[in-house]
Amino acid sequence: MSDIVDEDREHLHSMGYAQELHRGMGTFSNFAISFSIISILAGGFTSYWIGATFGGPLVITIGWGIVGVFALLVGMSMGEICSAYPTAGGLYFWSAKLATKNGPLWAWFTGWFNFIGQIGVIASVDYALANYIVRFINMYAATTTVDGVKTQELIITPTARNLFLCFLLVVLSHGLLNTFGHSIVKVLGDISVWWHVVGVAVIFGILFIGPSHKQSIGYLFEYQNNSPWHGGISTMYVFFLGFLLAQYTITGFDGSAHVSEETKGARVNAPKAIVRSIYISAIAALVLNVAFLLATPDSLKKTDASAIGITFPVTIFESVLSGFAAKLLVFISIVGQYFCGMASVTANSRMIYAFSRDRGLPGSKLWHQINPKTRTPTNAVWLGVITAAVTGALSLLQSDAGVSVAFFALTGICVVGLYISYVIPVFLRLRNPDFVQGPWNLKGYSKIVGWISVVWVLFISILFFSPLFPAWKWWSDVNTANYAGPLILLGFIGVGLWWVSSAHKWFTGPKVQGTPEELRAIERELDALEHGTL
Repeated sequence: MSDIVDEDREHLHSMGYAQELHRGMGTFSNFAISFSIISILAGGFTSYWIGATFGGPLVITIGWGIVGVFALLVGMSMGEICSAYPTAGGLYFWSAKLATKNGPLWAWFTGWFNFIGQIGVIASVDYALANYIVRFINMYAATTTVDGVKTQELIITPTARNLFLCFLLVVLSHGLLNTFGHSIVKVLGDISVWWHVVGVAVIFGILFIGPSHKQSIGYLFEYQNNSPWHGGISTMYVFFLGFLLAQYTITGFDGSAHVSEETKGARVNAPKAIVRSIYISAIAALVLNVAFLLATPDSLKKTDASAIGITFPVTIFESVLSGFAAKLLVFISIVGQYFCGMASVTANSRMIYAFSRDRGLPGSKLWHQINPKTRTPTNAVWLGVITAAVTGALSLLQSDAGVSVAFFALTGICVVGLYISYVIPVFLRLRNPDFVQGPWNLKGYSKIVGWISVVWVLFISILFFSPLFPAWKWWSDVNTANYAGPLILLGFIGVGLWWVSSAHKWFTGPKVQGTPEELRAIERELDALEHGTL
């Protein structure tokens, strides 16, 4: 194993970087990062209302297969590049090395889209988690019956303000855990995999056995349109909108690349982790959502799920299960979502650390600093946490009921930001005849897989910019508008103007930290600080 670590170190040196982070992560732990960020117990729950509203059972059932295949192609294209350049910076580093001209410009936009997308991941996951925590607490609220009408005195009223405060507590806890519990984070990351796998099995088992009435298998392929879009071409439009359930969930697998400098045998193990996290998640998510569909009572089949929103699965559980069983399933999801947010902060901090190492962020010297005791980028953790908290404040602009415009905007930022950053280096690799493949590669299938990936990302970007509701709904209720497109466009304009005005003068792409001797000197100093001998 020491030979492998030495080989990893030498390859990192060849790219100009010292081994500043602790390389103690095994294959499973690397896989656990991406698998936890994808988190079927997060996206498979919190975005279920999208599939239930747009296309219903048919789109939910086949969507995981279709989206899973295309996401897998994107992941495979990324894995091939990761095998050649296993660095914490990942995507922006790849773009700089693969661009035949204007490398710093490509790296700049890739890095910023990746940063924006990762902040969207943290904000959307933790905001959804806040909704589930509040809903879970209120499951213990007392219920009274007056004249045959049941009323519940909520323990926490799910107002925008209360949900935001809960969100802040969640994101703060993830920052503290990644700061003071770095060894715990690794263990919890490994536990997260089994929590998701066993959790899906438990949920499927309870939903299969518990309800007295279940839908037939034929229901899984029934098309339903519970949205305001009706008639003509709207049928096809609604069908594609339903794919957003799976597409939002299968996101964040670049996490394996961002922790590659901490992974043993990274040139092979990081690409494998990317690919495995995608197809295992897609299969498990299909099983999970099939269980939801089969357990759906007739009373909820035609329900406008968007009126309930993020916690729609909880409504299903409460309708068909005992109080204890429903609470257990919600608790399983909450823990899975918490693991997802934790892993998202971890991956984001490594990206910030690497991007700052190359002066890609304001205050780079501060964000690049390593905690000498833990060999982790503590300052980078808090930049990500604070930025995600500010982004989550968008939720304060919405009303207190119905579909969460803030959540959908955050998911759009997350998916579009990340997938654009995924596909830029893939596009550049397709145009670079001098690219040298690493030990994990697609052999002769690189181009076909790569071009399909590019087209798919363009397609899903348009989908996430598209309106969920007709324009007449926007005028009567601004909470039904889709703000993902304008926010991404503003981000693009801001980053572009920054490049033109000043960044092109000082951001030159990935920097070499020094000669091989200087890199070893950096490593010796960090080793001495870590062990208290300096």
